[in-house]
Amino acid sequence: MRTRLAGALLSALALTLTATACSGPARPAPAPAVTTANRVQPLSGTPEPRLPVTVRSADGARVTVGRAARIVPLSGSLSEIVFTLGLGDRVAARDITTTFAQAARLPLVTRGHDVSAEGVLSLRPDLVLAETTTGPREAMDQIRAAGVPVLVVDPATGLDDVGARIRAVADALGVPDAGERLVRRSEQRIAAVRESVPAERPRPRVAFLYLRGSASVYLIGGAGSGATSLIEAAGGVDAGADSGLEKDFTALTSEALVKAAPDAILVMSEGLASVGGVDGLVKIPGVAQTPAGADRRIVAVEDGVLLTYGPRTDQVLGSVVRQLYPEGGGR
Repeated sequence: MRTRLAGALLSALALTLTATACSGPARPAPAPAVTTANRVQPLSGTPEPRLPVTVRSADGARVTVGRAARIVPLSGSLSEIVFTLGLGDRVAARDITTTFAQAARLPLVTRGHDVSAEGVLSLRPDLVLAETTTGPREAMDQIRAAGVPVLVVDPATGLDDVGARIRAVADALGVPDAGERLVRRSEQRIAAVRESVPAERPRPRVAFLYLRGSASVYLIGGAGSGATSLIEAAGGVDAGADSGLEKDFTALTSEALVKAAPDAILVMSEGLASVGGVDGLVKIPGVAQTPAGADRRIVAVEDGVLLTYGPRTDQVLGSVVRQLYPEGGGR
């Protein structure tokens, strides 16, 4: 879901969310369900931003933030960081991928996945937080032209990006100490989950499938999909990348599945629902012929949190571990 394909995949995710709103021994198959609490856990205490600050944006610009009373994060991941830092009361709006409970009543400033410049500007933001893939470019240029500071944050590609993204947001908000506290908490919790991973040998091969049955989108993740780091932290091997898939995502075919030979399949929960659950998933050509399909070894995590690599990543990793090793593992 990285840079080149992020727009296409997030658009498919946005459409789904919008529609919702309007070869080893056989294993018991855990019923995919809600796997993480749909809430963020803010740090104790409310930090007071020390402003103004000038920080470097991922697009190379130097951004000066003079106030942070009205913040508009344009991704669910960035919203999660702001809320978890303890500054959720300053968030003025949300985008379609912001799905956790504390942000549910905030006004939307995206149409599908596209940012509405008019919607953002109508809220008189002091700061807009964006990803390098946020667009369309014309809308972002319009927001900048109105004099609103826009901080662009590098995309997350794995667990190693958790700390960097938290620090980038915390520094821009003038709360670097809270940022360091959140980085330590996040990294400690991730480390604790990793210690609980069973030492299964050989390591299970896990294929990440991106599914949108209503749009006939069936993709298998390869190198750079964003799932490799999570799969490896859970003690597995990214079957798509290991089978030689160099693109972020490749059209799902029986041949690709046979070559990947996954022992388990990782999916987003909305994607799984869109193909009719596990029963529908194993009817996709080639799936039933894999060890994962034969054993119905499916790992499902909510769309809005699976690859965000943020303050809730420990919960995501714990969910993957528990589902991947139903006999025991994870916290």
